[in-house]
Amino acid sequence: MLQKIQIAFVGPGAMAEAMIRGLLVEELLPSSNIIAAGLRAVRNDELKIKYSIHTSLNSPEAIADADVVVLSIKPQMLVDLLKALDGKIKPTALVLSIIAGAKISVIENGLSHPFVARAMPNTPAQIGEGMSVWTTSKSVSDEQRAQAKAILGALGEEIFMEDENYLDMATALSGTGPAYVFAFMEAMIDAGVHLGFPRYVSEKLVLQTVKGSVQYAMQSPDHLARLRNQVTSPGGTSAEALYYLDKAGFRTAISRAVWAAYQKSVLLGKGK
Repeated sequence: MLQKIQIAFVGPGAMAEAMIRGLLVEELLPSSNIIAAGLRAVRNDELKIKYSIHTSLNSPEAIADADVVVLSIKPQMLVDLLKALDGKIKPTALVLSIIAGAKISVIENGLSHPFVARAMPNTPAQIGEGMSVWTTSKSVSDEQRAQAKAILGALGEEIFMEDENYLDMATALSGTGPAYVFAFMEAMIDAGVHLGFPRYVSEKLVLQTVKGSVQYAMQSPDHLARLRNQVTSPGGTSAEALYYLDKAGFRTAISRAVWAAYQKSVLLGKGK
């Protein structure tokens, strides 16, 4: 599928590195077929040494022969990047953007290029356990779609959605989701320390509890509410804790946080 194609990454950050690592670990293509372009020579050299890939300080030159161009920069850099790459992408190449909030139409118009896929991966992709939601422009061929699916599959799970509006929703839910989980775990660990546990013990208790709970939920056919009820005895400690969480607006706070992230993603898509 990917063995003979050339892939260029513009913006060699953490997510680009996760994609590079995934492609090489899954042996989807040789390192000689990958080039990463960034403005920091130190970062470029780091990736070159670590993965034996090509690197460049010049993005237009780096993408010249690429069959797939992955845009993995910060949203604030998009306008300048589109101007720099406009007209310089190979006519048959697929552009795969993982830039939060950046609409397909903006990338199509900015690059004068019709073959664009847009994806929202998340940080667990760095260990091959990511969740990516993606879509494509109508001009993207079946072969190009298969290429995008294979690249994103190297990061973990992926799901294709026909409607691009779901990408902003995915940004708020799965894209930003790890931040909510980390904040929740941090709060639990601090609570354990407050109770009197040494921090390293509290960390182990919480991390394994969260890991085990997720794996249990994924393997169980039961609804999450039923799983929760299984550990909530009448008048017990779980019932008392859950009562306090509901009283404190725990569910509402999570819902409002996701909604706020969604609204921010929409604003980013409008260049704000």
